[in-house]
Amino acid sequence: MSGPRLPTYGVALTLTAVAYNLCHHVGSLPDGLGGAGHGTRVADWLDLAAPFLVLVPALLALVSARADRATYALLVVGALLYTQGHGIHLAANSIGNQAPGPTAHFWDETAGHLIWYAGVAVVVVALARTMTGRQVRPVAVPLAVLTGVTWASNAVGADLAWAGGVPALAALAYGVRGRADQRLLVGIAGLAALVFLAGAFALGEA
Repeated sequence: MSGPRLPTYGVALTLTAVAYNLCHHVGSLPDGLGGAGHGTRVADWLDLAAPFLVLVPALLALVSARADRATYALLVVGALLYTQGHGIHLAANSIGNQAPGPTAHFWDETAGHLIWYAGVAVVVVALARTMTGRQVRPVAVPLAVLTGVTWASNAVGADLAWAGGVPALAALAYGVRGRADQRLLVGIAGLAALVFLAGAFALGEA
């Protein structure tokens, strides 16, 4: 008797991008969807699921791609940084809703975001190592653009545009070098992020 079928590489990668884009806009929900007790909001509790929803399909993508040990090691490092940074951000953000202050702001918008961003960047590196030689499907292009915009909008929202710009520039350079395969999607995401950040700077929002 065979076990459950795992999603294909393309499906797993798509689910990773969709989850990232949706989960990292939970904070934009109107009034956080209301209170949920103990001074928290419904959005705070929904946000708890974000790392799981992003990292599980990312892991499945690596499994489907038969990734090597180094790639799995990168995913583990990225996952640890991402979950820790996101947890710090979530806790400090929720506390800041009730008792805003410089300490809550620091752990929410500065330390939490920087650790979380570092983790996401490492996870992207791990995924990018599996993209060599794979054909780009047109449906993946707008998803790559959305991912870049999500990355950049989160940076602007945290007043850390530079923290979004440096990895975005690296992603663009990587995508240009590997434009013959799916690595191009990394470059498209990087370009979209840079365009968004440039617009934010021009409007004085970054």
